[in-house]
Amino acid sequence: MPVTSGTRFGSYEIQSLLGAGGMGEVYRAHDARLGRTIAIKVLPDALASDPDRLARFEREAKVLASLSHPHIAALYGFEEAEGRHLLVMELVEGETLAERLLRGPMTVDEALESAQQIADALESAHEKGIVHRDLKPANVKIASDGRVKVLDFGLARLPEKDQTASSLNVTNSPTLNALATQAGVILGTAGYMSPEQAKGALADHRSDMFSFGAVLYEMLTGRRAFHAETAAETMAAVLMKEPDFSALPPDLNPRITALLRRCLDKSPRRRWQAAGDLRAEIESIRTTPQPLPVSMGPALARPLWRRALPLAGCALVSAAIAGGLVWWALTPTTRPAVVRFSLTFGEGLPAGSAPYRTVGISPDGARIVYGDGDRLYLREMSSADVVPVTMGKQTLVGGLAFSPDGQSFAFISASIDS
Repeated sequence: MPVTSGTRFGSYEIQSLLGAGGMGEVYRAHDARLGRTIAIKVLPDALASDPDRLARFEREAKVLASLSHPHIAALYGFEEAEGRHLLVMELVEGETLAERLLRGPMTVDEALESAQQIADALESAHEKGIVHRDLKPANVKIASDGRVKVLDFGLARLPEKDQTASSLNVTNSPTLNALATQAGVILGTAGYMSPEQAKGALADHRSDMFSFGAVLYEMLTGRRAFHAETAAETMAAVLMKEPDFSALPPDLNPRITALLRRCLDKSPRRRWQAAGDLRAEIESIRTTPQPLPVSMGPALARPLWRRALPLAGCALVSAAIAGGLVWWALTPTTRPAVVRFSLTFGEGLPAGSAPYRTVGISPDGARIVYGDGDRLYLREMSSADVVPVTMGKQTLVGGLAFSPDGQSFAFISASIDS
């Protein structure tokens, strides 16, 4: 029976059509039993009786049931009502990424935020051995708060342990018939297929890396990475041509360009090997400030003479240091003269024998005074002559010391008894 607004499947009442494609039709519906709005996916009338399509529909339910992730639309149930099989799913309010891109490219920040969430969803699916194989803007929903949900796992490849021998060829072929009467309809969307899908080779998780790159490219440029008038020409472009990377924003962080090039490499071996690594790289790009190019630096806004000042200052300092080093190396070192001398304290009185014998040296080392009993002697170090110093009726006790300027000296003495 045709599905229209008001159609009922058990406790579910259809409200409106949300979207339709080769993998099914999705409707907004009301769940009267739980009192909530949901999404219901049903097979088109032309496919409802096709055993192969019913088997694939059931596989999609198993895929969604195995995935519980904030960026993947949740499955509530797989039911049969009114002769139709239904996927009862979480309703994600908002617009698809394809609808958003009709208004033009995203900002870099907006694109990276969405791309990180998509990569997070792929990481969760790949960890369970599930390959999406149909990642494109129409299968990504953006909620009003910016949260991203990856939809439509109808073409997903299950882990081999969960597939029967007869289903392996069916689920892996990139050129399955969508309808029994329509031969050659592409499984997936040509503009987002990996080269190995286009060639009919086995598509593993690295195929999703290619599709992810095509989606991110479109988010940043507002146009498809590979596009031609026909699906065949588009697939040829995927196999033979490179995207126009010059269409990316001119001031784009080079790490993003490198990330895109690696995603869109024709060889799976040179692509990102894990969605987790891809997600981590996007996180790093978002959290690490991008250095300004030299041509964009604030210094170029200043006059040339002001920009040259730091260099001139460095040159002057370097020249001064070099000149000082040369002067120091060429200037002879002046060392103080070494003075050696001996003192005679009188016949029969060797140094240190008298109880009151003492010596004083001026602070500048230019004079020396020494005494022995009732005698004092002053000598200039530059001369060998000794000048007696009269003490009168005093006898030397000790404590000879020069004044700080070396021009006078003091000593301790005692009177000589008559």
